[in-house]
Amino acid sequence: MFRPVSRSGRVRAVANLANPPRLTTQAVADIIKKYTRAAGLDALPFGARSLRAGYITTAAERGADLVRIMDQSGHRDTRTIVGYIPRANAF
Repeated sequence: MFRPVSRSGRVRAVANLANPPRLTTQAVADIIKKYTRAAGLDALPFGARSLRAGYITTAAERGADLVRIMDQSGHRDTRTIVGYIPRANAF
């Protein structure tokens, strides 16, 4: 789904389709910060964690199964993920 992009914005070729390069956590953080600043927002409170938290909260609001949410988010401990559920129910 995601392709490597150089700092100049050029999409890089993937040499090995069976084992493509991964998007690093730092790259995700940089992308989020860049676009929040471009939108005129304070980039400090936004990051990869906020994307994950937003996904989990939205899935919980929509009644998604806890196990399915954990599969998608990569959480292994139910205590961590359950912390997002009351936040979703608050709305």
